[in-house]
Amino acid sequence: MPDLTQPRILAITNQKGGVGKTTTAINLGAALARMDKRVLIVDIDPQGNASTGLGIEPSARDLTTYDLLLDDAPLAQVIKPTDVENLSIAPATTDLSSTDVELVSQGNRVFLLKEALRGPDARMYDYVLIDCPPSLSLLTVNALVAADAVLVPLQSEFFALEGLSQLMLTVREVRETANPELRIEGIVLTMYDLRNNLSRQVEADARETLGELVYKTCVPRNVRVSEAPSFALPVIDYDPTSKGSQAYIALAEELMARNAAEQEQA
Repeated sequence: MPDLTQPRILAITNQKGGVGKTTTAINLGAALARMDKRVLIVDIDPQGNASTGLGIEPSARDLTTYDLLLDDAPLAQVIKPTDVENLSIAPATTDLSSTDVELVSQGNRVFLLKEALRGPDARMYDYVLIDCPPSLSLLTVNALVAADAVLVPLQSEFFALEGLSQLMLTVREVRETANPELRIEGIVLTMYDLRNNLSRQVEADARETLGELVYKTCVPRNVRVSEAPSFALPVIDYDPTSKGSQAYIALAEELMARNAAEQEQA
């Protein structure tokens, strides 16, 4: 029987699009699953790219995270298995696009995802990874209220650090008003090119500014990582020997090591 303890819930977010957020959710989830962790990805991005990238066809998304948030659908009925052992997903569709408008009059609007993820259905998992939309919308705030911590993919490009200030401010506001335990899990440098001076400069600036929050693992710009979603596979299944695959395995190991160290200190 699985150990029905509360899972580690991570919101994977950055209000800037195209930084590798969904790619990180899929591949970090798959890497953790490969290490015998039970993982649930919760797709709350109306684009539904995490759902598509794990092979959940739109026609198979009979219940989605929209139903979870708006219609009180049980989490167990929304979850779909994937072809990756130990990895499941609560899929999304474009129906989520209207959530901000539909929720605006509800008094508990920022707590809906937390309520859905704190029941027994979520306790079947070791990790819950929430793939957020590329905006600081009501959906993202729901994720921050529900999460234990925030994992931020940061593209290795000019102005990368400038967009972090608003996210950090939002995290602080959520901590002060709705989730006092929320913290930053870490910053993951994505699309990193060691041969590129700009990538190295962004890394140096990030480590100088954010210190230990920045993971040692950098995810490289890698064609295999880009190709894998079109085959509805994580990169570690599509090409296990690729640099991208090895990076996400290293990231999962680093994440688990950090979490183990925190538990020892607690």
